[in-house]
Amino acid sequence: MARHDGRRGWYGKVIGAALGVTLLAAGASMWTAQAGSAGSAPRRATASATPDGAAAPVDVTIAHASDRGPRGVNITIDDGPDPVWTPQVLDLLREYGVKATFCMVGTQARAYPDLVKQVVAAGHRLCDHTVSHDTAMDRKSEAYQSREILDAERMITEASGGVRPAYYRAPGGAFTPYSRELAASRGMRPLGWNVDTEDWELPGADAIVATVERELSNGPTLLFHDAGGERSQTVEALRRVLPWLKERGYSFGFPVR
Repeated sequence: MARHDGRRGWYGKVIGAALGVTLLAAGASMWTAQAGSAGSAPRRATASATPDGAAAPVDVTIAHASDRGPRGVNITIDDGPDPVWTPQVLDLLREYGVKATFCMVGTQARAYPDLVKQVVAAGHRLCDHTVSHDTAMDRKSEAYQSREILDAERMITEASGGVRPAYYRAPGGAFTPYSRELAASRGMRPLGWNVDTEDWELPGADAIVATVERELSNGPTLLFHDAGGERSQTVEALRRVLPWLKERGYSFGFPVR
């Protein structure tokens, strides 16, 4: 999974190294994992003890598949909410009857709680994208990682009116075994992606659409952004991509292992 900074100019330089992890697809699926897709080998971690004293296992496998099956796709939207772009994205999703997963930065959620509530009310899912979107957090201490994840979880939950994030996506794919285990122990599935549209690079709507068409065979989870800069290209690309997918028989779902 190539690292990216979805808020270039807001968060700093892109970290271009690939995350050396192995993708294992679970269940029957048509999707073939490609090098460069977000992923990791399944492992079982031990969470806090259950009331009877037994260890409660959590699954820390990074999610890529779609709950809609082989013809399902997952639209994921990172870095918001944003008062300019998130409403436009929500309008498009509503127009085409699409549910998506919004990976929110904690400070953004705290600043725009009404938008978080709108996302939830529309039937979309929430994802913890840390407090400060530090793409180098995999090189930081466990205490730092814990603060970034848990504080963002609290901010998002409070902003939503009590709805907790269902997923955790590491900024730039900077997962660690510890961060995956911590998120999973909180009920947040680690969330990867298969198609990085690179919309944060502002390559133009044509290029964003072409990336989706070219790389959709990599897997069902598509990465877009609704914050971190000017996102009119993303909005225009979604306006074209969503009906294109529907015309080809794809349905829209949520990520699963």
